[in-house]
Amino acid sequence: MPARRAVADAVAPHAPLELSGPKLRIALEALVVRSEEYGGVERYVEALKLKTELFANALGGGRAGSVDAKTLRQLLSLIATVRRRIGPWLDGEGSAPLVERFARLLDGAADTANVDRALAEFCSTWPDDRAHRWVRDLGAEILHNTDPERFPLMCRWVWDRRSNTGVLRELWHAEDIDRITLQVPDDHQTFVALREELSQYLTANGVYRDVLQYVDLLAAQVYAEYISEQAGSYLRTDFQGPEDPMLHTRRMLGLDVARAGRSRLKAFDGRAVVADAPRLPG
Repeated sequence: MPARRAVADAVAPHAPLELSGPKLRIALEALVVRSEEYGGVERYVEALKLKTELFANALGGGRAGSVDAKTLRQLLSLIATVRRRIGPWLDGEGSAPLVERFARLLDGAADTANVDRALAEFCSTWPDDRAHRWVRDLGAEILHNTDPERFPLMCRWVWDRRSNTGVLRELWHAEDIDRITLQVPDDHQTFVALREELSQYLTANGVYRDVLQYVDLLAAQVYAEYISEQAGSYLRTDFQGPEDPMLHTRRMLGLDVARAGRSRLKAFDGRAVVADAPRLPG
């Protein structure tokens, strides 16, 4: 008889998250060591800063409603979990309603107390099925990349309560995490709390500048380790054989286009729409 899954006690949104210090230490050490061959962590920090600048210049300050189709393609090519699924909404007239959705999302989340509602409303404009769960990632990335200081990274790979997967689970301090279902809400407040915990850890370990970028890199490194350990068909499809130890980390943050320079966005008819992605120092 299979072992029954344990259920962790519900964690109040304002309660400290139970993160594992040793797991954080291993992830940070791996990030620092593995990035040395590719120019060091600072090179990735600069790439994330440039990515933020691109999104902010195109979508920030009320400009989201008027962004042109070419710029939109370039920005979406920098979102790894979305780029292969968003193509149909970029064909022909398709980009116009997409731009309107982005504008409403950013406007609705201007007051951070309404972030969860704005994201929910954004997602409600797509079909509510498994095939469109990536829409949550799209909305989360638009918010974060446009204004990372106000909006932490809230993608499903950071934490997805429904599937009980993500960085939060990988870092959770528990003796038998494989048998635990975390009752932690995947709302804005939880992601803010996670960012605060990671920021405090980084500061305690000598990171005093560019902490926001280091938080994203550390989170991506944690999930990259998870991807490397999995053999499921879904992960093999989205993250095929790594060419180097930093490949998955770059992909999670959309920095893999730094070398490729181009990205394929899949269209309605299955053809590949190639976007000239901005060159990032990754």
